[in-house]
Amino acid sequence: MNAIVCKDIYKSYGEKEVLRGFSHAFEPGSVTAVTGPSGCGKTTLVSIVAGLVIPDSGSVENAPQNISAVFQEDRLIDGHDVRANIRFACGNIAPERVAVTLAALGLQDEYRTDVSSLSGGMRRRVAIARALLAPYDLLILDEPFKGLDETLKAKVASYVAECAKGKTVIFITHDISELGFFENCRVLELGQNPSAG
Repeated sequence: MNAIVCKDIYKSYGEKEVLRGFSHAFEPGSVTAVTGPSGCGKTTLVSIVAGLVIPDSGSVENAPQNISAVFQEDRLIDGHDVRANIRFACGNIAPERVAVTLAALGLQDEYRTDVSSLSGGMRRRVAIARALLAPYDLLILDEPFKGLDETLKAKVASYVAECAKGKTVIFITHDISELGFFENCRVLELGQNPSAG
């Protein structure tokens, strides 16, 4: 896999410019933490890389076809159980893989539980499990650990880091302490002038 290269990306929403001339290369197998104040373009950036948002100008080169993501919203399908939510995203995945992942995330007893009855933290972990079980070359994590207490966050983050080892990861966080969950984590800070070299 080649580096994912963002070239001179501009994006505005109405009068609000969130990315101006953004250029950056995400190296294969690297973990990059994207930080910065609210509204500086972090989620917009990863949405552009994933092909979910079209930039006003500029380009993304070498974006992989297999991208998995944990969004800020859990994006689960209420009225369906944990198993069905995972299968919607991952297809006919081996039940053993699902069981191992759910157990690692403390959800071993929730396989057949309707996600609408789960707590916020459990829903978050289902969203993480679904992302980890899908095939991917790029894993996008948009504030993936929000709503988890510190002990659970450390456990979940450690498992995510282990599963994603060797893959390209783009990780959005407001909590600088979370950078320590990933080895050799690079930091890309977006600010008032949302461009980077």
